[in-house]
Amino acid sequence: MACYRSSVPSRPATQHPLFARFFERVGARNEQRGQAGLRAELLAGLRGLVLEVGAGNGLNFPHYPVEVDEVLVVEPEPYLRERAGLAAERVAVRIAVFAGTADALPVANASVDVVVCSGVLCSVPDVPAALAEFRRVLRPAGEFRFYEHVRAGSRVRAAEQLVLNTVWPRLMGGCQLRRRTGAAIEAAGFTVRSSRELIFPAGAKFSPVAPRILGAARSG
Repeated sequence: MACYRSSVPSRPATQHPLFARFFERVGARNEQRGQAGLRAELLAGLRGLVLEVGAGNGLNFPHYPVEVDEVLVVEPEPYLRERAGLAAERVAVRIAVFAGTADALPVANASVDVVVCSGVLCSVPDVPAALAEFRRVLRPAGEFRFYEHVRAGSRVRAAEQLVLNTVWPRLMGGCQLRRRTGAAIEAAGFTVRSSRELIFPAGAKFSPVAPRILGAARSG
């Protein structure tokens, strides 16, 4: 656990109690609708020391390969962090859960082999700052795995746009659905090794969170 850096300045707790409980209920249903397979794809082939940022209640945990030495988990929301701690006890891979935020990770420079995030970059206040932190904690040529909501196509009606920009973030823990996350990852200095666009659930007509990307990048 030498990579844990306790000297990081503390941040106020990110509390979204209603959203946290909604996320837990809907997340379980989405796993049965095919998202479990996407999580398995996200984490396939990982090994070494992994940092997962914004793990929620731990939906990724059952999909980590046994070759992973340990997963350090940073989750800012207290209720979800508690649930993640319970989920960590039910899997074979060793998992340690900490409080923290994406823009101030309690992890030392160049100390982890992989950073993982899913459904995180849509909600962080400062995407470049979070991505800079991911690069800081990764070892040279470390890997970044991502599964994220992204901006929908341009054919979004004005009323839908208003909902996406105002109502949705307030209800969904700050989630922003108009971000060009793939471009932001490249702009942060990552070399994207693979990335594919998808719709989840498959065949969704209009869902704010349907457009997504899943991929992997290198830190250098």
